Amino acid sequence: MPSREDIHQAYLQGEEAVVTLFEQTIVQLAERVQALEDQVAKNSRNSGKPPSSDGLKKPAPRSLRKPSGKKSGGQPGHKGHTLKAVERPQHTKVHRVTQCKQCQVSLEDVAASGCAKRQVFDLPPVTVEVTEHQAEIKQCPICGETNTAEFPSGVTEPVQYGPRIKSQAVYFNQNHHIPLERTQEILTDLYDHSPAEATIIAACQEAEEQVTPVNTAVKEHLIETDESVHCDETGLRVEGKLYWTHVASTEQVTCLEVHPKRGREALDEIGILPERKGVVVHDGYTSYEQYPDAEHARCNAHHLRELVFVEEQYEQEWASDMIKLLVEIKEAVEKAKEQAQNALTDQPLADFEARYDQLIAQGIEANPPPPEPLVKKRGRKKQSKPKNLLDRLRDHKREVLAFMYDFKVPFDNNLAERDLRMVKLKQKVSGCFRTRKGAQTFCQIRGYISTARKNEQRVLEALEMALDGRPFCPSFLQPSAASSG
Repeated sequence: MPSREDIHQAYLQGEEAVVTLFEQTIVQLAERVQALEDQVAKNSRNSGKPPSSDGLKKPAPRSLRKPSGKKSGGQPGHKGHTLKAVERPQHTKVHRVTQCKQCQVSLEDVAASGCAKRQVFDLPPVTVEVTEHQAEIKQCPICGETNTAEFPSGVTEPVQYGPRIKSQAVYFNQNHHIPLERTQEILTDLYDHSPAEATIIAACQEAEEQVTPVNTAVKEHLIETDESVHCDETGLRVEGKLYWTHVASTEQVTCLEVHPKRGREALDEIGILPERKGVVVHDGYTSYEQYPDAEHARCNAHHLRELVFVEEQYEQEWASDMIKLLVEIKEAVEKAKEQAQNALTDQPLADFEARYDQLIAQGIEANPPPPEPLVKKRGRKKQSKPKNLLDRLRDHKREVLAFMYDFKVPFDNNLAERDLRMVKLKQKVSGCFRTRKGAQTFCQIRGYISTARKNEQRVLEALEMALDGRPFCPSFLQPSAASSG
């Protein structure tokens, strides 16, 4: 804002200087008001803000999906899942008829003409079993050497817990985000055994160590695979500081890493993007663009949210038309895939490109570049939200429409966001990680769990396999995992 001295100097210079100062002040105030209005107008539906930031005033839902016309629930032909009776139950209890309900005559000696059956599925009483391993000791009668038998692999302590109960402790603590004290309480209630918190932590660290070769193989696969690799990052509180959880994933594997930095330093240390040559899907964060060897594709879910914001806050028609165009292209690609086509024909491609360019031109016309300031400042000129979005859509057209040119490229980056969702849930439950080691352990185990789930492996079984020294590894990763081990 102009100081009293600035106003006085403009007054001394004459009417034109006063008008110029007045106009500049109005422009500055208008920009500040617009910025504040934009900030207030943003919510989880029209920006990248999480739903938890909406508070009690939730935005009205507005889906870009068209109604299918189908009723809710299972559709015709859908194979239902229900509890079915088994042919050979483990236990059978016969309930006898002892007397007639009508006349009270005893029926003890009357043979039954049939029986009605009902089956109850329940758990048997579960208790912890203790297995004692005894290693024989023998003395050689020839040389006098004392020989002791080898204990099984994994039996290393005089008293210890086995892989089943340890895998359940890891399952509760890492997969369901249950704090240590409550995990201890659950195990006590279920099995009348209360492992110490240190035992649960040690089990988690052991699981991390066992799954490391699998996660290493996942990294190598993400570098070489022909599938699109989804990348994203989210903040995480570790040791009272802001750290970042980075994800790189496909439909089959997930890699999670925690790092103090968000940008290129972290991505270089993780080591996937520096070596990747294939498609990388992301939200347009600048650090991802610094790897020119990769083929970049941008998330259109982000673009749709920003376009909704421009449509609502700035009431610009080009934004609503661009939303319709992107959705139309997406539907055309999905229809072509259903018809077993590998690409759109030349005519639809040319038509979509022309309409895209036309809408960008309309947007540029409605949002001209800001005027040159009288006093030049370092850095980029400050622009409006619509102009910034238009510049990205124009300058990165190929990346925005990558899903149209290559059917292997997805429309959005929702896969990476889904893979990061459990990290945010963990933070909501626990608030933060007290140590970086704890955060690393969580990310390594969660990445392994996500990979197991994507390959239709039960989580508890996968964790038990890991703690038994034979972690689950998808068949397409096994050669890499073996070499890593």
